[in-house]
Amino acid sequence: MKRSWVWIVVASIAMGVFVPATAAAQAVAATDDPDRDLQVVVGEPDFTLGALPTTLRLPKGKMAFRITHRFTYKINDGSFGQFLENGLGFDSSATSGFELRFGLAAGTQLTVHRTGSRNIQFLAQRQMVAQGDGRGLSFDIVGAIEGQNNFREEYSFVGGAVLSHRMGDRGAIYLEPIFVANATPEFPDSDQNTLVLGVGTRIRLGNSRAYLVAEVAPRVSGYDGGSSLMTFGIEKRAGGHMFQLNVSNAFGTTLTQVGHGGPATKHWHLGFNLTRKFY
Repeated sequence: MKRSWVWIVVASIAMGVFVPATAAAQAVAATDDPDRDLQVVVGEPDFTLGALPTTLRLPKGKMAFRITHRFTYKINDGSFGQFLENGLGFDSSATSGFELRFGLAAGTQLTVHRTGSRNIQFLAQRQMVAQGDGRGLSFDIVGAIEGQNNFREEYSFVGGAVLSHRMGDRGAIYLEPIFVANATPEFPDSDQNTLVLGVGTRIRLGNSRAYLVAEVAPRVSGYDGGSSLMTFGIEKRAGGHMFQLNVSNAFGTTLTQVGHGGPATKHWHLGFNLTRKFY
């Protein structure tokens, strides 16, 4: 595992070097202003897209809770009549996740996420640069460790960055290089590490509280078995809640699972995310 930690450090340094100097000059440093973090960010209303993180800050001392749900029914396998007979896929089994997020300090948040397959991910995210008024980029660094069987075995390590540009109240776009060490412990004969280059966006529909969401997470180096994760969704913001109905080609909701990807069968599944902010 010592070798994995070395790779994480090298990947994190490399990501920092490639932050555009012009964007950093235009952006403002992350501040400790609690009032700013408590305000609703219309263009970036949630902490995740489908599975990939965003750069939305969580106020110090506040919490948020998220539920993820992916139905196993293959919506592109069978007739439309069968789809209706199966209650739009809701009659099938599902894999779920439960996540608790805590604002440790201004610009720093901690997350614990447990999936129905008994994987547990501990994640830390720190904002290094905050976007200025309509210009530049936000830049966060993320690090995570995930263990299977309730964090008892087969540990994976994650180091990465989230770069975003918020388009006022219209939405935001994201670029997310993420390195996963020991991404495939169940496949000892394959490449154990992978580099993901996540791309995503959230677009507001007119002046409403509804949004379209899309994310793609191709593996650009290392393990690339199966299909790279893709998620598309529509969501609605209501007070401190965000409800998202999505369709994806994989069940992953942790960063290690994003690196692992999905099966090569190219099936699609309905799912949803539900976030509740406690502030």
